[in-house]
Amino acid sequence: MATEHDPNTQSQTPRPAPVDDPRLAATPPEAPLEMPVQDFRAAPPQGPDFQAPAPEVRLARLITFGGAAVVTALGAWQMWSAFGANILPMQYVLLALFSITFAWIGFSFCSMLAGLVARQFETPADPGNARIAIVMPVYHEDPAESMGLLAALADQVAEAGMADRAEIFVLSDSRDPDVFAAEALAVTKLREGAPIPVWYRRRTDNTGRKAGNIAEFVRRWGGRYDQMLVLDADSVVSGDVVRQMSARMSADPALALIQTIPMLVQGQTIFARVIQFAGRIYGPSIARGVAAWSGDNGNFWGHNAMIRVRAFAECCGLPELSGTPPWGGTVLSHDFVEAALLRRAGWKVRLDWDLRGSYEGSPPTLLDMAVRERRWAQGNLQHIRVIGARGFTAISRTHFLIGMLGFLMSPIWLAMIIAGLILTAIVILSSPVYFPSANQLFPDWPTFDARRMLWLLAASAALLLLPKAIAIVRAWRRPLAGNVGGKAHVALSAVFEVIMSTLIAPVQMLIQTRQIVEILMGRSSGWESQVRKGSMPPWGVVLRRHWIHVASGLIIGLILAYLSPAQLIWLAPILAGLILAPLTSRWSASAVLGRWARQAGLLVTPEERETPAVLTASVAHTRRLRGPANATAELGRDPQALAAYTAMIPPQPALPVDKRLPEISAAAKIAVASNQTQALGFLDRAERAALLNTPELLDRWARLPQ
Repeated sequence: MATEHDPNTQSQTPRPAPVDDPRLAATPPEAPLEMPVQDFRAAPPQGPDFQAPAPEVRLARLITFGGAAVVTALGAWQMWSAFGANILPMQYVLLALFSITFAWIGFSFCSMLAGLVARQFETPADPGNARIAIVMPVYHEDPAESMGLLAALADQVAEAGMADRAEIFVLSDSRDPDVFAAEALAVTKLREGAPIPVWYRRRTDNTGRKAGNIAEFVRRWGGRYDQMLVLDADSVVSGDVVRQMSARMSADPALALIQTIPMLVQGQTIFARVIQFAGRIYGPSIARGVAAWSGDNGNFWGHNAMIRVRAFAECCGLPELSGTPPWGGTVLSHDFVEAALLRRAGWKVRLDWDLRGSYEGSPPTLLDMAVRERRWAQGNLQHIRVIGARGFTAISRTHFLIGMLGFLMSPIWLAMIIAGLILTAIVILSSPVYFPSANQLFPDWPTFDARRMLWLLAASAALLLLPKAIAIVRAWRRPLAGNVGGKAHVALSAVFEVIMSTLIAPVQMLIQTRQIVEILMGRSSGWESQVRKGSMPPWGVVLRRHWIHVASGLIIGLILAYLSPAQLIWLAPILAGLILAPLTSRWSASAVLGRWARQAGLLVTPEERETPAVLTASVAHTRRLRGPANATAELGRDPQALAAYTAMIPPQPALPVDKRLPEISAAAKIAVASNQTQALGFLDRAERAALLNTPELLDRWARLPQ
């Protein structure tokens, strides 16, 4: 085994020798592809020529943006009229905040209407001959779950006739030594029965997080493939969708990215089932509208998308932003930026709303969702640094703006509520001045049009609920209703979803507002693995996380009960959501209640009535790929597993002696241990990582008695 050694500066860690048996090789031969780092201030690289938007796209944009402008103007005008002639300064503040909020819900409504003119896509009969990489980045995931999804997809890809031109690439960014062996053993089992090649690469340098993981793959092996399907560790698409995306991309040489609409699946808790039901019933209509006005200037959501590798390499090398996190450093929400970079070079980026057979897991609890949203909030606000980049199209900038507003609407909504409460207090606690001028002959009577305000409230509710009502009616008129228990169960599920969403919304408002404040204060989200399977949090956790919400609801409720009891009627949904936050957070995380809801026919989706074949197969594969609880110990018991794992150890960088202390101390502890179990017990986390990254140490440890 070859060793690079400099007694002064370099590590003595052996490099894994070339593997003669190609079945044991961790990766294929490298096929480098240049991926230059982009300059947001420079001219974009030359790509395909821009084409004028199709007539249906222009019409969709007129409906979306023109309709939103009309709705906003009408709402602001009616609010202005409701205030009367003598407008207080706080009323101007309320008018501004209301206009932004009304514009947001008006835009969402008009965007959904634009879906009525969405273009219809067709899949060419010729599937093409593009070489496809199915890429799954992983970071401290359950290896059996992720590999089970890939195993099921591999079978379907082969059935679709693509076994000779498709390969799977698992891209690990894991740093936890307890995960190293488990990942490698799961990949080894996956490779044994997979009908297509499976490769595995673990990085030792996690620069750039997920975007850097993908970029490193493209730079080393991108020349081997024409297209890549990017998945998340809990997402998958059917083999037929892979075939259709590949054929569509092969038929259009200017098409660089096809984004599918992932349906949430396998939710067990009430919280997961609520968002899963909402996404399945309402999501397609919303996505169809976005696809309609985006046209060839669509967005990228980071996974479940097919990408032209050459275009991605030319356009999507992301720089490190100047400064420190949360505003500088790695681009977190890289997917939006990559889509914008592709489009500014002339490439088409599409959301193909008609491709069904794309799935991902649900966040299990409200608290787990909050952790994810913290990172998403930071990533979306970070787009302030890039939204003005040279060459970005107006629609790309719109995608950025929508992403930012998705989180900024929470503090805006909160500010509007606070402004309304302050205005109420001013009216109640102050005495009206009827003659503000000494020479005034007639009094200025305070005016407030309550009826107009009621109509505005009704209009806001209609803009929020009408899209849901339309989606429910569409579900009734399609086979979808039969797959979710019939019309009555669909209607009851929709009512339950509205109630739960109403209770959760004010809590999310305060959580997201706090997240925005933390970002503005310079606090970064860090990089934590995602929770895929949640559990009901104990009372201590929910009380600690939600006491501020309960206190806010009670204090506001008591103040209003004293000053203006009538206001309690309008704020009751918000106050109830805040006061009940611990109960909602805890019980919505219950898998038992989730199973009860499913048995009662509530919040059921078609994918639960008729489970897609790729998901059914993934469950069976997951059981097959499930390894021992202690994967590292398995390496000492099974020489074949040890050989397979050793072949997957990534080359280690040369390090000075002071950086090799974990390796040195691990070697010393192994030398004095009497058996493998004792040796593992001696090692701390850093030393276990050194053991699992050093073939020589592994071999020495494996020679110990078991």
